Amino acid sequence: MDKPKIRFKGYTEVWEQRKFGDLGSVSMCKRIFKEQTLTEGEIPFYKIGTFGGEADAFITRKLYEEYKEKFQYPEIGDILISASGTIGRTVEYTGEDAYFQDSNIVWFKHDERVDNLFLKCLFSVVKWSGIEGSTIKRLYNDNFLKTEFWIPSVEEQKKIGDYFDHLDHLITLHQSKCEGVKKLKKYMLQNMFPRNGSNIPKIRFDGFTDAWEQRKASELAEYSKGNGYSKGDLTEAGTPIILYGRLYTKYQFAIDEVDTFVIPKIGSVYSQGNEVIVPASGETAEDIARASAVEKSGVLLGGDLNILRPFDFINPLFLALAISSGEPQKELAKRHRENQLFTSIIRTYKRLLYRIR
Repeated sequence: MDKPKIRFKGYTEVWEQRKFGDLGSVSMCKRIFKEQTLTEGEIPFYKIGTFGGEADAFITRKLYEEYKEKFQYPEIGDILISASGTIGRTVEYTGEDAYFQDSNIVWFKHDERVDNLFLKCLFSVVKWSGIEGSTIKRLYNDNFLKTEFWIPSVEEQKKIGDYFDHLDHLITLHQSKCEGVKKLKKYMLQNMFPRNGSNIPKIRFDGFTDAWEQRKASELAEYSKGNGYSKGDLTEAGTPIILYGRLYTKYQFAIDEVDTFVIPKIGSVYSQGNEVIVPASGETAEDIARASAVEKSGVLLGGDLNILRPFDFINPLFLALAISSGEPQKELAKRHRENQLFTSIIRTYKRLLYRIR
């Protein structure tokens, strides 16, 4: 295909098929051996595992200057590329003092026919020629230079590169905001629920001063269990279902949309709306010390789910948050650990009886 499906207005020319070897050359730094690196130092040394991130090894400035003078080294504008592991990750060399691991990190030196921002996009979608290795994948220099791709005019390259660079900045911005909101949520959960035997939280909304009451779950809701179903029952369409494992990986404390489906069986348990569900099992104590409120009716509730149907005087969303926070969460986690220990003791006892017999 010599034209993409989507293009910026004003660009109609066909793209040209080229090889990287037609547009430049690929090289690597002189090898630095492990015994030459330091845990602290003056010049960061980037390995394949830290490429594009924070360096965890260093070399002396003396060695850095010596190698730069004696051997080939990237120049400003060259594109550094990961040539093993996750192949195609890129960093544009801007002239900073840093050294790069040989063979695993190479650099592409090209002329003005290629835009660097466009290259970064291209490296993420190109089909590399001859990636080798069964355990650790590696792209050797010759295969890099033989790799074919389609390329437009430099002007269209810049348009495309700028567009995806803008999207990358937006993603970074939203990720940063998301992390900030997560930290705020964690802080507020720790301070808007009573802790350490207190009956008053540290942070409250204006106008609320009364002490909180201590209640048992049985005084707040009716208790039942989900029924049946596993991942093997899932279908592309059908009746929506919540499986307990998704409470760890997918859902927050309020569930208003479900994206897994099954064909209903006899004896299935359906939500009526505003149930609070708690996993009955999990790999860690913290896994089961969480709860979610199911806001929709008609959703199947799978096995290994404890179901609480709150009485009228308790808000389901608050109940889900309360179970997942503060003292109730600690108590649930503690009981789960005790159950695990008790189960382990019983199993050991049974094995010992079997051997005695």
